[in-house]
Amino acid sequence: MASFNQQFLYSIIIISLGYLLKRTNFIKERDGEGLSRIIFNLTLPALIIVSFHDVTLDASLILLVVIGLVYGLIMGAVGIFIFRKQEQKTKGMLTMMVPGFNIGLFAYPLVEGIWGSKGIQYFGMFDMGNAFIVFGLIYVIGAYYSDSSTPLNIRTITRQMTQSLPFMTFIVTIFISLASIPLPKALVETANIISVANMPLSLLLLGIYLNFTFERGYLKLIMQYMAVRYLTGIVVGLALFILLPFNNMFKYTVLIGLILPSSMSALPYAVEFNYDRRFVGTVTNMTIIISFLLMWLIANFVI
Repeated sequence: MASFNQQFLYSIIIISLGYLLKRTNFIKERDGEGLSRIIFNLTLPALIIVSFHDVTLDASLILLVVIGLVYGLIMGAVGIFIFRKQEQKTKGMLTMMVPGFNIGLFAYPLVEGIWGSKGIQYFGMFDMGNAFIVFGLIYVIGAYYSDSSTPLNIRTITRQMTQSLPFMTFIVTIFISLASIPLPKALVETANIISVANMPLSLLLLGIYLNFTFERGYLKLIMQYMAVRYLTGIVVGLALFILLPFNNMFKYTVLIGLILPSSMSALPYAVEFNYDRRFVGTVTNMTIIISFLLMWLIANFVI
């Protein structure tokens, strides 16, 4: 228990440091764009290579991919139903934020600190299913309800997914592992050195991006959104935790996975489809705080 709380304490300190550096103008929020590119294109792929180059897939790991995908599809339908009476652009903005999770920036640094590479393997498989939602379904929903001229077809969606270096690293690394092709030792060791930076950089970036300004008229919509996202996640997560006959790491992954924050991809999509980017950014940040508290409660009272 002490190790869990210690990891959360360190995470709070690093996130707070990132926020403080932004508030004191040592770092600008726009600097986070460069840092995010380093994380998504270098440190996160390196962490994936280290965690998955020798993974052995079993039924529970494959099921995590299915859960991440199917749950996202269901939540997309739930969002469309719940917000069906909203004005079209508001409906699109809210609905695209319901499915999908922020695993790369939020979950990986905490999971790595608590469970190490084994935790990354489990959450990574869940993230693989989630990736189809983040780069596929969310993009489709955002484009469909917007007034954007962006073409909505298989080619566009496929391009979105293949442009994600972490996702493609997942696919290639797991394929190589299943084919029993050993990666060069120098590559794995170099990736291991680089991957060490993923946790502190990700937590710093979360702090840099923290922002809590929004119009009061949006408060009711925010509360409705939070209720849909977290009540569903908690209920389904607890049900799967109790009913599925797999090991504890699998159960922790499902329980925590379904209450993770909104996907950060919603923000660039909001820019592309001309939604209210301040609202999307604020709600995404609020889910980070809520998920962090829920994860701490689970770590102390369930795990």
